[in-house]
Amino acid sequence: MTTGAQTRRPLDGVRVIEVGQLLAGPFAATILGYYGAEVIKVEPPDGGDPIRRWRIVKNDTALWWYSLARNKKCVTLDLRVDEGRKVLRQLVDKADVLIENFRPGTMEKWGIGPADVKPTNPGLIYARISGYGQTGPYAPRPGFASVCEGFGGFRYVNGFPGQPSVRPNLSIGDTLAGLHAALGILLAYIGRDKSRHGEGQVVDVAIFEAIYNLMESMVPEYDGMGIVREPSGSTLTGIVPSNIYPTADGKTIIIGANTNPMFQRLCELMGNAGMAQDPRYRENMNRVEHQAELDGLIGAWTGSMTQADVLERLERAGVAAGPIYSVADMLADPQYQARGLFETVTIDGEPLKIPAIIPQLGSTPGRTDWPGAALGAHNDEVYRQLLGMTDEMLAKLKQDGVV
Repeated sequence: MTTGAQTRRPLDGVRVIEVGQLLAGPFAATILGYYGAEVIKVEPPDGGDPIRRWRIVKNDTALWWYSLARNKKCVTLDLRVDEGRKVLRQLVDKADVLIENFRPGTMEKWGIGPADVKPTNPGLIYARISGYGQTGPYAPRPGFASVCEGFGGFRYVNGFPGQPSVRPNLSIGDTLAGLHAALGILLAYIGRDKSRHGEGQVVDVAIFEAIYNLMESMVPEYDGMGIVREPSGSTLTGIVPSNIYPTADGKTIIIGANTNPMFQRLCELMGNAGMAQDPRYRENMNRVEHQAELDGLIGAWTGSMTQADVLERLERAGVAAGPIYSVADMLADPQYQARGLFETVTIDGEPLKIPAIIPQLGSTPGRTDWPGAALGAHNDEVYRQLLGMTDEMLAKLKQDGVV
């Protein structure tokens, strides 16, 4: 955690209300909070955000929570009752940004949709994250990351030919949707002052579209040539050499020597400089046609040395290569340390490392001020100071189970 003098951050003074849960909406708010926004996270009083107890749990709290909910003021509010929705409306009227990731129509049903809040807060940036977006025939469908990764095209190309598609052990769709939401919010925030005369707008993010945005040249290749990109295992279709290769000590490395100058240096390092001028390998299009043969030659060379030895040679020769890291490798690596990619927070008197958020800004960097807080930890601060509630009002909300 940052100590001493605190530098100003680019989103200082921006207030964000987060009513999403699980991952996509909360991750977007995490990014904004890291760079200075005041994020007020609204959770149901009966248990809070499910991620509080997802994956690896220690002392009844998920370790993930301390990272995902960092810098957030955690308040409880039952949005299933009228009184809870009235309080949320008061919070929204004092906000610059609202982030929600309920199924489309939920906020409208509660009377807190974009059209409902615009008369009292016309400058509000209303960010909405859902599986399929707010429009179209599939909008009402539930859309978790796993389903949307398939619908968006990623799962089709991820795996080995002739085998079922493979899921990475991550919720990529949710994280990408959160990134796109943060980007959309910032674009809307800039546009609010520069071109919209203080008027906010809706940011509509679909998880499947966040995946679709990664599909590179697949659409024009299909439309222009009728080519459907297929799964290719550890290779990259149309880019050679770019693959995983074995080493003598039973490990693997990745080599990406697909530019002509880099391939030339790889050939020289392998003791066969003339191979770079061989008609079979001279240009990338030639190498693609002879990929299996070329990968076999490279694999035989890397397999004659240990991982450390071959990586050291490739680095000296200026050939892009590297190991495949686990999280344990990351924490031990000096490059990660030098880039400040781990921050330490204190949980119950014990230090805990959480990942820093990127990008790194030279003059106004982000930081972690505090880890994810306990359920309702900021109820008094937010409801008393921001909304001006009295002791009696807050006591009544607690008695009724609204907070």
